[in-house]
Amino acid sequence: MTRHLISARILFAMLVFLPFQLIAAQALPLPLYDVPKKEASQDKAPTSDGWMEDFLQKIGADGEFNPDKAIDISVLPGPFYNPEMSLGVGVSAIGLYQVDPNDTVSELSSLIINGFASVNGSVGVVIENKTFLNEDRQRFYFNIQLTDAPDVYYGVGYTDNHVDDNKIDYNYQQFSANPMWLQRLNDKSFAGIGFDFNYSSGGHFDSADSSVDYSELAESSRSVGANILINYDSRDYVLNPSDGRLLQMNSYLYRQFLGSKTDFEVYDLMYSEYMPIAGYSDVLAWQVRTRLTHGDVPWDQLSKVGGGNLLRGYNIGRYRDKQMLLAQVEYRMDLTGRHGMVFWSGIGMVAEQIGDFSSDEILPSNGLGYRFEVKPRVNLRLDLAFANSETGFYFNVNEAF
Repeated sequence: MTRHLISARILFAMLVFLPFQLIAAQALPLPLYDVPKKEASQDKAPTSDGWMEDFLQKIGADGEFNPDKAIDISVLPGPFYNPEMSLGVGVSAIGLYQVDPNDTVSELSSLIINGFASVNGSVGVVIENKTFLNEDRQRFYFNIQLTDAPDVYYGVGYTDNHVDDNKIDYNYQQFSANPMWLQRLNDKSFAGIGFDFNYSSGGHFDSADSSVDYSELAESSRSVGANILINYDSRDYVLNPSDGRLLQMNSYLYRQFLGSKTDFEVYDLMYSEYMPIAGYSDVLAWQVRTRLTHGDVPWDQLSKVGGGNLLRGYNIGRYRDKQMLLAQVEYRMDLTGRHGMVFWSGIGMVAEQIGDFSSDEILPSNGLGYRFEVKPRVNLRLDLAFANSETGFYFNVNEAF
């Protein structure tokens, strides 16, 4: 897959994806939530609140939602640094929209496009869509990721992963797509069914002094399967909760008759809770999550920690095995205006079998971050993470969990 093909696929994915925002639904009004909305324009002389606020207005980062637009978009550039991609720049396009303007129950639907490029040659785009329909009786989620980036491989399992000399540099190419339809079961529960496609390939290996066998990375991986989700969801707002909890199980069944190269299963279980701090606008959030696999699991589908969401600070390609367990807690502090800070701590483990999890192999993560509200309850996220001898600086949208 050449760089030109990657660029073409990025453009293709973005163009094909946009029509999903036009899905129609019917609903009866039942007030449930409020978001700041722009007042109708009037014949008034323009005023300025300073050059920064003027600039934010021009790029749509005004902290408000304009219901008169088909999709109200903000576009924000920003730098990042993380162990996987080195120093780079990202661009986030954040779009909010209403499928039915008369639906006062459903949350605002969202379309988030994160594009990035870095000095080590990483390029890619991640698209996340959440559409709320019919007084939130149905939800449609659709995620796409397209990446061509340098990556690392330290083998499988904590023992090999923990040895610095085992590092293998290679070029990682990935395309994944996961549409999912969710149906409300009761006031606080959903069931969903989806389809998952993942293609990965590796090349340009630099093993240096590593003794790790990386031959399977030279073979492309294709995983195709169905996934079934069931949850209990009492969160007050899906994009950025400040109250409630989420208990969710997401099961993936990959089968050769669907197009997968191997047969295997993945079980992703999580419990997240969000507790408002009395007398403040702050939130204490915590999460316990495990990803368990079974069967002939390909190298790219092993459970991992690291990256911008799962134990920030670690290179997402370093610690991997069949099973993963992590816990993280975060204090989200509301500052003046649209500004905020977060402080977090977390631990994680990887192992071949559940019974192999060991307190001697715990991976710690700590950090702090800055938040800026670009749209109602949609935050720009800048995180600085510290994890053993690794450090990461992440530029993203919305919270890690």
